[in-house]
Amino acid sequence: MNSSLPTDPTLSGLASTPPPPTASIYGVVLSVGIVCSLAVVIVYQLTGPRIIRNRVALRHDAILAVLPDAVTVIPFEFDTTLGQFQPAATDDADSDLVYAGFGPGGELVGLAIETEGMGYQDTIRLMYGYSPHEQAIIGIRVLESRETPGLGDRIETDVNFLSHFRRLDVSLESTSNQLAHSIEFVKSGNKTDPWQIDGITGATISSRATAAMIGDSAADWIPRVYPRLADFTATSQETR
Repeated sequence: MNSSLPTDPTLSGLASTPPPPTASIYGVVLSVGIVCSLAVVIVYQLTGPRIIRNRVALRHDAILAVLPDAVTVIPFEFDTTLGQFQPAATDDADSDLVYAGFGPGGELVGLAIETEGMGYQDTIRLMYGYSPHEQAIIGIRVLESRETPGLGDRIETDVNFLSHFRRLDVSLESTSNQLAHSIEFVKSGNKTDPWQIDGITGATISSRATAAMIGDSAADWIPRVYPRLADFTATSQETR
């Protein structure tokens, strides 16, 4: 007596099909990864130059905002070999430059300096204007900020806070190698000296971060540029 049971040919085919080899799975994953990487590179190459151009344009607008009397702007960089500031060969978005603003007669009206620091949410980038004649910071403009809307972003809109940067004292001591008074952050309404910055109630962290980054940058840059003001001359024309 034949005791064998009939076999479903479909099930037999499935049972006899070997599982895909591990190497094939890895190959597929690797191929997808390569394609995605190439796509990222292509997108960056296509959009990168435009992003840089936009950042340079934004920065140029900020320079003219913090140096309102300037009609010509020239980027300068420090030449360590010569020990002096020289006009920069390029003005890309990532350069560590000082921007000199000149009036209609070619006279130096101020310097614009970029700085950044950590705010409440993320990095804050800003530009500030320095008047060597007044030995004061005469304006700021935020270039990039992701601070909380309605709170931290008040560093861009709060009239009282911004007023502290119309003539913030950054004068040098007699030796000209450091600020006579460090920029100081104080609670809102407690400012008594021209080198102090009142904080913003409800945006204390963001306003304190702004004061700190400007204070650190000014302490670094002002003693370097003030003794070398003769280096900044209108040797080329890049008008507003």
